[in-house]
Amino acid sequence: QVQLVESGGGLVQAGGSLRLSCVVSGRTFSSFYMGWFRQAPGKEREFVAAINWIGNRINYPDSVKGRFTITRDNAENTVFLKMNSLKPEDTAAYYCAADPMPPIPSSDEYEYWGQGTQVTVSS
Repeated sequence: QVQLVESGGGLVQAGGSLRLSCVVSGRTFSSFYMGWFRQAPGKEREFVAAINWIGNRINYPDSVKGRFTITRDNAENTVFLKMNSLKPEDTAAYYCAADPMPPIPSSDEYEYWGQGTQVTVSS
């Protein structure tokens, strides 16, 4: 059974930083393409970042490019999302997702999902 567990969310002031972690268990981590998504109340789920199996292909939307960095540690079965220069509009529940081969890395068609971790950015 594949499980994803996120951590690292919290309350931070605008301009601050947070690092989210997502630990994957139940299958070889390096077999998964990994993504981060977020969802704010009343809004659709939004793509935040994706990284391929060995970490040499990364995607970001324009809304976070230059501020967020996705990395992975295959030895630790963990994917990270470092978020800098946070803005109030970054407030959302953040979810990590895993899939052996997502059709489109920026789409939410991933097979496995974590429970989410809340990020709140105050102005």
